[in-house]
Amino acid sequence: MKPIPVLFHIGPLTVHTYGIGLAITFYFAFRYYERRLRDNGYDSKWLQRSFLWIIGGAIVGARIIHVIANATYYIHNPGEIVMIWHGGLSSFGGIALAAPTAIYFKRKYAPELSVGTAADLVTPVLVGAWALGRLLGPQLMFHGGGKPTNAWYGLKYAGEVGYRIPVPIFQALEDFVLFLILLQIEKYFKKINAPRSALMATGLLLWSMPRFWDEYFWLAVPRVWDAVEVFSIILFVCSAIYLIWLFKKAPRPNNTVEIKEVTVEPSEL
Repeated sequence: MKPIPVLFHIGPLTVHTYGIGLAITFYFAFRYYERRLRDNGYDSKWLQRSFLWIIGGAIVGARIIHVIANATYYIHNPGEIVMIWHGGLSSFGGIALAAPTAIYFKRKYAPELSVGTAADLVTPVLVGAWALGRLLGPQLMFHGGGKPTNAWYGLKYAGEVGYRIPVPIFQALEDFVLFLILLQIEKYFKKINAPRSALMATGLLLWSMPRFWDEYFWLAVPRVWDAVEVFSIILFVCSAIYLIWLFKKAPRPNNTVEIKEVTVEPSEL
């Protein structure tokens, strides 16, 4: 199987397949989050005003962290820092800059929507978008595969020698399963009236685990314990602590029955 072309031309214009995939993913995330906001009784106009800024923040943050994590390479190849069509966007960096950007615009245009509720509503959106984005992004990019393999499931990727572990496909499957799990957890949390941002913390907790083992087993060549693995462990620990804290501080339902003392006058007997 030949690798999927990573670019094509429309006249003099060079179009990168990777970029088209990301654009489709961003559009899916926008429409899905917009619908979830409306379905839960919130105005989505603030999202329409701010979405491009949020995406811009995500891309810039994702690229910055990727470049920092691979500083040795980019010091010797500074011209490739802006070449995002070759891949190299860190999920952690994208969240790190997109989140404060989204919070700023939410507070500016939709102050009635709490940060915790907004985070809970967007969590399944992000995981669903990651599932789609793995197939339409890294799967179609230059150097998109994982470690070399001779297994039957190995694929050829542009810029890679031999067959590679199709990590983007595996990650898409992982994220899709996680997406379905989160939808069920969301129903349960609504049933028990879980605290705000509990779904967000749960999503980050669950997502950090496959993110670690994907990097450790399939991507980290030749080194291990790189930035992605370290950030995954930190995210797992912080999410677990935050989730425990949320449920510990949440008010518990009062099931006690108040018994009132009744005084009966002799004349009433």
